[in-house]
Amino acid sequence: MPETDYDLIIAGGGPAGLTAGLYAGRAMLKTLLLERMILGGQAASTFLIENYPGFPDGIPGPELSQAMEKQAKNFGLIIENGEINSLRPSGKFWEIETGGRIIRSKAVIITTGVEPNKLGVPGEEELKGRGVSYCATCDGPFFREQEIGVVGGGDSAVDEALYLTRFARKVYLIHRRNAFRAEKILQDRAFKNPKIEILWDTVVTKVVGQNGVDGLEVRNVKTQEAKGLKVGGVFFYVGWLPLTGFLKGVISLDAKGYVTTDPNMATSAPGIFAAGDVRQKTLRQVATAVGDGAIAAFSAEKYIESL
Repeated sequence: MPETDYDLIIAGGGPAGLTAGLYAGRAMLKTLLLERMILGGQAASTFLIENYPGFPDGIPGPELSQAMEKQAKNFGLIIENGEINSLRPSGKFWEIETGGRIIRSKAVIITTGVEPNKLGVPGEEELKGRGVSYCATCDGPFFREQEIGVVGGGDSAVDEALYLTRFARKVYLIHRRNAFRAEKILQDRAFKNPKIEILWDTVVTKVVGQNGVDGLEVRNVKTQEAKGLKVGGVFFYVGWLPLTGFLKGVISLDAKGYVTTDPNMATSAPGIFAAGDVRQKTLRQVATAVGDGAIAAFSAEKYIESL
């Protein structure tokens, strides 16, 4: 059998990737994990994770991510900073181009996750990093005693709005519908928080400012009434985009770009598996990512044995 650099390469270091790395290490597979940013993915930028089993008082996202990393490394997982630029078959194996070098692997697990969707309104891109943000944990402390906006109605938007009340004087929670999609417990907390004002049936049409965010222009979708909000920052949580651009033409993706898999996390290409938020599924949580990662690593192990 021709030599490969690794038995398994994992693309992405969130909970799914780190769990896959843990299971692969315990299976004695020579495994490399590539992460382009910070280990832990979205979990690492979450202030407090309350619904991961085993932590009755919750656990800070960075703390959970660091524990997962340490545990996986204890079983031999190799972690490097980098990302897969291209992926192509090489006989029974796969060639991965990363950082200008080519490495060969018997199997690959895709756990690249997602990134925040952009709303696409005027001023959003121009003021990104200057009052426009997509991460409350990262940027919340910069807005102490200010009024800010949070756009969205899912778990991320409501949870982050609650977190931002630690710093902001007031938080406008702006949602285009008249009901949230977030968990009921999060909704209840938001309704009871005196610092949160909810603007139902409302969309942001412009982010106002030159060197920083000075305000928002919003419009009620039912009455068409437009008005301005004086805010010093805005956080957008309007959906996610899967990080699968390098996979087009390599494996099957759904209409939104998510990877399609079978119950064993196998994709349409032999030897490539996927796990976590990047996969087409109904629930994206740390708990489901961990389960996906364990299954993907087990399936990859059996595939490698079959070679």
